[in-house]
Amino acid sequence: MSEARESAIPNSERAALCRRYRLPEPVRVTRPTMPPLEKYHEYLETIWASKWLTNNGKLHEEFERRLAQYLGVEYVSLFCNGTIALLVALQARRINEGEVITTPFTFPATAHVLYWNRIRPVFCDIDETTLNLNPACIEHLIGPETKAIMPVHVFGTPCDIEAIQSIADRHGLDVIYDAAHAFGVRYKNRPIIEAGDLSVLSFHATKLFTSIEGGALISKTDAEKSRIDFLKNFGFADEETVIGPGINGKMNEFQAAYGLLQLDMIDDEIAHRRKLTELYREGLAQTPGIKVHQEVPDVQRNYAYFPVCVDADEYGTSRDALYDTLKEFNIFTRKYFYPLCSQFPCYTALPSADARNLPVAERVAKCVLCLPLYGTLNEDTVRTICAVVNGLCAH
Repeated sequence: MSEARESAIPNSERAALCRRYRLPEPVRVTRPTMPPLEKYHEYLETIWASKWLTNNGKLHEEFERRLAQYLGVEYVSLFCNGTIALLVALQARRINEGEVITTPFTFPATAHVLYWNRIRPVFCDIDETTLNLNPACIEHLIGPETKAIMPVHVFGTPCDIEAIQSIADRHGLDVIYDAAHAFGVRYKNRPIIEAGDLSVLSFHATKLFTSIEGGALISKTDAEKSRIDFLKNFGFADEETVIGPGINGKMNEFQAAYGLLQLDMIDDEIAHRRKLTELYREGLAQTPGIKVHQEVPDVQRNYAYFPVCVDADEYGTSRDALYDTLKEFNIFTRKYFYPLCSQFPCYTALPSADARNLPVAERVAKCVLCLPLYGTLNEDTVRTICAVVNGLCAH
């Protein structure tokens, strides 16, 4: 990128634009929608009275039950966070060696849980439209050491679950979905978290649905849920019986209480995010070089993120320059997901991490930018962000 291209907007014009549109307070890419403090205080009083802080208390049990009902699934196991849930998912399927095929275009946790389970990640390229694992690229990566496929529903857009399952069935592979972004998403009127053998949700504070920290593992049978619940509690079956080498992955009562309050708010959160998404689409529809993420048919979305791709030649400046310039306007975006997991020093020696094997992922990672989107963001702020992005366009 040339210096001229990076500075396509003259400083005087940018300064004038900044005086007109600079937001009074920083607007982050995400922000939690907090429940009423007095309602959380009521739960705290309940916890104080019971003196039961963790280990499957009443609030944990209620949250697990209500969450399963809301999501439309039968078996939910709550966790302290989504990363531990993903770690346990692999153990639950007895995958602790060999190789697992996954995407490089994801949060680091996806690859890291494989490393922690002594599994070699095999990075597969992504689809240009969905930004998810490309089924057409999976099969030639399957070898004698391949144990499973771990796709990610990136930005809440469902993977091609039929194609992936067909490949897995032909080769006798497990499919474990990292569904961290996919809370409440439905595909063809079914919960997307039903796909594959297991699905994992994240309830981190930055997510659409949060329990401060937290996560959940969605399984298919009573026996598998029982095994998962043992594994997340040190392997204990009872006071004196340990069935295997478990871990401490339990969700506590404080997280469960927060999650229960979030369940009361989530439909309104999604509805407001949908309105903001429509405003973004309208405001950026004619902006040269700003490519809005396409919607996939037959999907009930959750509007968790609003990603765009910046074409430097059309827009007049690079993604990185736009990212930096937006900060001058108090607009803080994120380059999700840059760099690729395959570019981390711990994985670059893997043959599958070679950039020549990942042309689409490499290209997307250099242009993607997530704009602010959350339930308490007001519509005028979104209009201002669109005005700034349009105003900074060199065309």
